[in-house]
Amino acid sequence: MAMYATLRRATSAALPQLARRAMASSSSRTFQNILSFLRRETTVTFVPSLRFANTFATRTSADDSLIEVLQSEIQCAVEDDRAPQSHQVEIPEDFPFEIEDNPGERTIHLKGQFGDETIRVQVDIPNVAPEENEDEEDGEKNDNTSESSIPLVVSIFKGNGVSLEFGVTAFPDEISIDSLSIKQSEDSEDQLAYEGPEFIDLDENLQKAFHKYLEIRGIKPSTTNFLQEYMFAKDNKEYLMWLKNLKNFVEK
Repeated sequence: MAMYATLRRATSAALPQLARRAMASSSSRTFQNILSFLRRETTVTFVPSLRFANTFATRTSADDSLIEVLQSEIQCAVEDDRAPQSHQVEIPEDFPFEIEDNPGERTIHLKGQFGDETIRVQVDIPNVAPEENEDEEDGEKNDNTSESSIPLVVSIFKGNGVSLEFGVTAFPDEISIDSLSIKQSEDSEDQLAYEGPEFIDLDENLQKAFHKYLEIRGIKPSTTNFLQEYMFAKDNKEYLMWLKNLKNFVEK
């Protein structure tokens, strides 16, 4: 806006004088002089500031630095993926469920049958608890598996669409039931159904009976111990793919 006003003032100041010159002489030489004068008065040279010019250079430098760090992290993830504990986990022959594992998703889904019941299980990636005794010798430390747990949602369906849903946390050789509730069919509008007391507040014999109920339907330590190994391997693969996707995005 200021530049436009400057140009306008320069042009306005020049025009009266040039008009008088044009009226005094109609020669082509005088006309050419007018045009030459106008060009000199209205020409503005644009010189970009150093700050503006360095903006893109700084941004590119930051991107290159990020790409370098991502590449280093990818290399570490590749080495972890090659470690013996990260090798392909074989599914046991007596595993009671079919596994649906979609790359790019953090959960897997299991499906099984028990009589006329359909059992579906959603398994999330492991939670690893921080080590409490960091000063202990390596030989006395527990590995990640012994300090980890995996959350599961176990849903047992019968023909009427109603399901019994368990919230479960699986530790090595141990299964903890966190919650249970009756779920109506998906088209139910009842969103405020009574879900019962906290599982830990139930009678001890009732808690044991529900543990047995799940065990005979395949939710037992041998199943969840395998799922721990499987989900650790999946977590490593998903993390590596996530890093590669980030690097590809920044490089474009």
